[in-house]
Amino acid sequence: MFKIEDFDIKLDTEILGRQFVYCEEAESSNTVLLTYPEYDKEGMVFLVENQTKGKGRSGRTWETLPDQNLTFSVLLKDSFIGEKPNLITLAAGVAVAQSLENLFQLNVELKWPNDILIEGKKICGILCESISNNNKINKIVVGIGINVNQTNFASSYLINPTSIKKETKKVASRERLLSEVLNNLEKTLDLLNVNYKKVLEAWRERCKMLGEKVKIVDKNKETYGVFEDIDNDGQLILKHNDEVITVSFGDVSLR
Repeated sequence: MFKIEDFDIKLDTEILGRQFVYCEEAESSNTVLLTYPEYDKEGMVFLVENQTKGKGRSGRTWETLPDQNLTFSVLLKDSFIGEKPNLITLAAGVAVAQSLENLFQLNVELKWPNDILIEGKKICGILCESISNNNKINKIVVGIGINVNQTNFASSYLINPTSIKKETKKVASRERLLSEVLNNLEKTLDLLNVNYKKVLEAWRERCKMLGEKVKIVDKNKETYGVFEDIDNDGQLILKHNDEVITVSFGDVSLR
């Protein structure tokens, strides 16, 4: 059972997590914050133990075991969305990476655009979804799934999974980790609105694929080239032969 008082005592934010909902079961934490009018406060965090329709990128499912991991979403509105909403996924990745480094001294790698790896194995995924009206984004929901104390993974995966417990051989406090992620996320989002290039630099420092030959798969299309950089909107810059291509979506792997 998640102990809310243990989480709350370590929370050091102004807004994120100050409105907090804990739920045993829901279809998806992202879906709840996107569609339920009673959960519409800025900075609200919705933590669910069991998702019946957990979502990953490209329509994939996100599976997790109750009481062992962290599956939660954060609702962002006006003051957090700012001028660079496309960079929020990368900012969230930086915040989670900092948290894993600070608490568990793990060697964290960020994989474009939304995966967090340890020694090439996936420990966290991030899914941002938004609602817009007349080309204005009204709200963004940042969904984060972190493998914490689960050690057995039955299904097949694009990237082999791992967890904090598998890597450290110790049970991790989910409450402490969630408060650390939210503390770092609020700081990173604030920085994003003041100096977004610092957030991009923090992301680049943890991306081991930069400068490597990669394959990008988008549906049935495959593109090959060198992962040159990310641009100021977080898009991947790919050097393909003598051509430079900007990629906004796809699954990246080393060639």
